Amino acid sequence: MNDDLRIFACNSNRPLAAEICAHLGRALSPLEISRFSNDNLHVQIQDNVRERDVFVVQSFTEPVSDHVMELLITLDALRSASARRVTAVIPYFSYARSDKKDAPRISITGRLVADMLQTAGANRVLTMDLHSDQVHGFFSVPVDHLTAIPTLAKHFEARLDTSRMVAVATDAGGAKRAGRFSERLGIPLAIIDKRRVTDARVLQGHVVGEVRGLDAVIIDDEIATAGTLVATIATLRDAGARSVHAGATHGVLCGPAVARLRDAEVESIVVTDTVLVAPEKRIPKVAALSVAPLLADAIDRIHTGGSVGALFE
Repeated sequence: MNDDLRIFACNSNRPLAAEICAHLGRALSPLEISRFSNDNLHVQIQDNVRERDVFVVQSFTEPVSDHVMELLITLDALRSASARRVTAVIPYFSYARSDKKDAPRISITGRLVADMLQTAGANRVLTMDLHSDQVHGFFSVPVDHLTAIPTLAKHFEARLDTSRMVAVATDAGGAKRAGRFSERLGIPLAIIDKRRVTDARVLQGHVVGEVRGLDAVIIDDEIATAGTLVATIATLRDAGARSVHAGATHGVLCGPAVARLRDAEVESIVVTDTVLVAPEKRIPKVAALSVAPLLADAIDRIHTGGSVGALFE
């Protein structure tokens, strides 16, 4: 075991961080996060990190602002404690959805948060399935961008007949992601013509491709309010799909998502544990796959100078 490695976890997803450490045969390093009487966050590193290679695990989940600030303060504390290199491990980077200026007088917040991470002390970033690939370019530090597509593909390949399966992208923007899933399994791809009215309201159009009589597997990066997913499910049912399943990396499941999914005509919904799913959201239709082995392998390769890209070859 290399004593040069340290892994810390902020508060957003400690079970995932603990599982990562279990795969690496290590214990989480101690970190104290508390609040002063005026509600300011206080972070204290409780391990020696001088000249160590440090990784901090934190997803940007609800409450997002608190979790972003926890990570920024932790990064700054590690830099002040003379860590040799600090990698921010952000399995779910929620601000990747703020990737362009699509309305007057708004911030491209994905780029702002990327700048803040570097300013706070991140020397590199490890993340998974960004909403938009272009967000990778917002960072001025090295970024290792993992994907859960192989994990999702392995799950569905074991449960469905690939000769009767079709991958479905919820819109043209998601065609590349769903395309990687379809290529991995050697199955056809269909795309939904989608019109987004607001953040929470989606109008669905028609299916581009053949789904009639097939097992349709919807592939997306995240499920937030589930508006897009539910509309896609209805469109596929109307188009004659034999069964409908869904796979997404990030199971955010906010607002009306759980109620919508409970009533939706979908056989199964599979997410990963990049987001900690609360017990009340774990309805029978929803299953969570672990990406801890993948993140652990990536951390080990970064630490030892190995190729992260080789994980997907």
